[in-house]
Amino acid sequence: MIRVVIAEDHEVVRDGLRRTLEAHGNEVVAETGEGLKVLDIVEAATPDVVLLDLGLPGLHGLDVLHQLARVRHVRVLVLSGEGRDDFVVRALQSGARGYLLKSCSAQELAQAVSTVAAGGYHVTTDLSNALVRSLVDGSPAADPYESLSDREREVFYSMAEGRSNAMIGDRLFISERTVETHRARILKKLGLRTQTDIVLYALRRGVIRLDS
Repeated sequence: MIRVVIAEDHEVVRDGLRRTLEAHGNEVVAETGEGLKVLDIVEAATPDVVLLDLGLPGLHGLDVLHQLARVRHVRVLVLSGEGRDDFVVRALQSGARGYLLKSCSAQELAQAVSTVAAGGYHVTTDLSNALVRSLVDGSPAADPYESLSDREREVFYSMAEGRSNAMIGDRLFISERTVETHRARILKKLGLRTQTDIVLYALRRGVIRLDS
């Protein structure tokens, strides 16, 4: 029996995923709809597979993936409504074992979970084969965002949402002075200056969306 954690912010979707997975003989050991909670839940529940949505509140799924890279025993399968090529490539480069669109069938979901749990890879056929070539052949320029630490990514997400230093500190349980230090480092690493710069950068990267 494959042990699964579901990280998805819509309760009705989580319910459907849980029913589908359990109908195919899997065990859902934990669920969350909050990006900042995924790592702690995974470390506590010790699943075989994490089914991860990218559009999580609190911390984008790609940054959650960055955190989960330290958890050796778990394999991550992304299930997203976003089919952007850069998201798929970045997810796989960040350690995801698979990438499914939410339009996939229940059968494909169950098969993907089984494949990923066994150590394989599964990318939905709706996504271009060019993505594989980009992983093998591409030599992308250095991405300054990849130099951010896990904590800096958490702070950046809140910065992009327009939260004050005090609000960020309360959310992440750190002091306002610590937030100020992280903010200064983030701006320097990303070459940003104003709040508008921050929001535009986050929108281009997909960290936040206009409808968030």
